[in-house]
Amino acid sequence: MSQIKTVRIVQAGDKFTAEPRVESLPTPGPRDVLIKVYAASLNYRDTALLRGEYRAPTKENGIPLSDGAGEVIAVGKDVARIRKGDRVAVSCAANWIGGPYTPEYRSSSVGFTVDGLLAECVIFNEDALACIPDYMSYVEAASLPCAAVTAWTALNKVEPLQPGQTVMIQGTGGVSLFALQFAKIFGARVLAITSSDGKAAKLKELGADAVVNHSTAPDWDQEILALTDGKGVDKVLDIAGEKTIVKSAASTRITGTVVLIGFASGFGGGLPPIDILVRSLTVTGSTVGSRIEFEAMLQAMERHQVKPIIDQVFPFAEFHKAYERLESGQQVGKVVIEIAK
Repeated sequence: MSQIKTVRIVQAGDKFTAEPRVESLPTPGPRDVLIKVYAASLNYRDTALLRGEYRAPTKENGIPLSDGAGEVIAVGKDVARIRKGDRVAVSCAANWIGGPYTPEYRSSSVGFTVDGLLAECVIFNEDALACIPDYMSYVEAASLPCAAVTAWTALNKVEPLQPGQTVMIQGTGGVSLFALQFAKIFGARVLAITSSDGKAAKLKELGADAVVNHSTAPDWDQEILALTDGKGVDKVLDIAGEKTIVKSAASTRITGTVVLIGFASGFGGGLPPIDILVRSLTVTGSTVGSRIEFEAMLQAMERHQVKPIIDQVFPFAEFHKAYERLESGQQVGKVVIEIAK
């Protein structure tokens, strides 16, 4: 193989397009690993990037998608922790091995400041890679690096989630469903809000203890309070941002935690300081996680045989349809592109 198929993000006015390319097979450096990509998956920020709404640095004409998994087919001469034939996924912040998040890790954001996984082969430094469990398919493993790790770290923000505590999630996207699965591992109670009775039924099937349809119950924060005997939940994972953050706070118990993860409904909608003050809330953001946190999550998933929820799988030639599926907002779980079989 001397040439590979890739996709590149090309700017068109204020927006961007994802366009297929044929390029030369990259050559790994001394500590680099060449990976044959079997599958890659999308996150909300991938569609936001095409709309010109993603407020973070991006590489010009870069390869998109943070999430993917594949087989190591070649290693550089100084590679020590990864071997040819290993099944691996790439950590979202390629340089973030462990410890707290610091500004320099922004320069290693996979699919944004560095080339991502929507290609037949990719190269990454060995430190960016985590070996995936044998029980997982490449399609399943491709769903993990951004959404699953974000859910894992968010549940443990400020203090680790404890058995018997209550968590509130929003919607049926990747982060929310992983948070549901992980919270049940911790022995927590999970309440959810969603936009339809069909999605509510799916959430209950996956283990949610109670679900509120915010389309028919616009004062959903009051419904959440009623489900907790007026106390509120211990922790909220807020996905939408602008249109939900105030009610998220109102759904949280005194001294509880609101973890802001996404911006699906916009960047505004500031939380009134009095709500934080009166309820003694901790409001924090959550930015994916390190490779060490990724590996800890994989160990927990393997022990409990957690299977990622996959919405749909599209062939590489139809990658545009995967973007359209995510853009529709109808997905339940992760949207994946299968690049090789």
